[in-house]
Amino acid sequence: MAHARIDAADIALCRASLRHGSRSFLAASLLLPREVRDAACALYAFCRMADDAVDQQGTDEAAAVAMLRARLACIYEPGAAASALPMAADRALAGVVAHFDIPRALPEALIEGFAWDAAGRSYDTLEQLQDYAARVAGTVGAMMALIMRVRSPDAVARACDLGVAMQLSNIARDVGEDAAMGRLYLPRQWMREAGIDPQAWLARPVFTPALASVVQRLLAAADALYARVGSGVAQLPLACRPGINAARFLYADIGRQVQRAGCDSMSRRAVVPASRKLRLLLRALLALRPARAGQPAPALAANAFLLDAVIATTPRAPVAGRRGASESLVWVIALFERLERRERGQSTPA
Repeated sequence: MAHARIDAADIALCRASLRHGSRSFLAASLLLPREVRDAACALYAFCRMADDAVDQQGTDEAAAVAMLRARLACIYEPGAAASALPMAADRALAGVVAHFDIPRALPEALIEGFAWDAAGRSYDTLEQLQDYAARVAGTVGAMMALIMRVRSPDAVARACDLGVAMQLSNIARDVGEDAAMGRLYLPRQWMREAGIDPQAWLARPVFTPALASVVQRLLAAADALYARVGSGVAQLPLACRPGINAARFLYADIGRQVQRAGCDSMSRRAVVPASRKLRLLLRALLALRPARAGQPAPALAANAFLLDAVIATTPRAPVAGRRGASESLVWVIALFERLERRERGQSTPA
């Protein structure tokens, strides 16, 4: 794609659209370099708009997904002027995807994840659940890496792994909330192996030791991915390491909180206390030189198509200049707040 200019007026409108319900993101974005801050606002505004379009009560979800796909097609229309797009979020995203060479397959996969939610898709195996998580979260990791001007295959693979791990942590935390909305994301095969009939349980969701064993298995799968991220941290620029570690430590600790509650995410919602968050952020800032862990792991099978899409694009030369550790930290945490607010189908204010 050609080097594109991101219109300041559209970015201002995107920022204004985030003022209600995204105050923490806006405050954090003030610490970012101008180019990164503007691109983050554009991407974040489009993601929030897409969430709201599909999740609004009373909405025809299938029609909303079709409309998102039509809008994305206009955003990526060859030779089309961004100024011809009717909505600021679309114009801003058009500038971002051109400026940072974001392949269309990434936001398309994100919308596909929304379509799976709208269709009430179920997941029998961990691999099928990872396919879903790759779409609604691995895509965010990949696009974030590209906006940060990181395009190496291993770095992007680790960013996608982190997105999937964080989504699995969210699923383990939100079993009760999802069930209240008629949704079940735990692998159904695991439930049957634990002696739970998935459909009967969804009709009358209750916490049992058997359910706890399924949640524990999911947390173990997330931990395995967090460990893969750690093996790649040493290969990142020094200034980026605290931000990646912060996302990894904070979301992995959601799993620890679920475990401390006996894996009961039906009667309570696991929350990382503020004092604990502070300790984890300090740990992330200090963990600048992790030990290398041998040959990096290959891309997760569910994420392979995202990595292929990035590799297929022609890389740009990196932008001159480096951000400080604290800026990278805020950037990563702020964008991943989108995952927590989304709740896989329900946006909540920050």
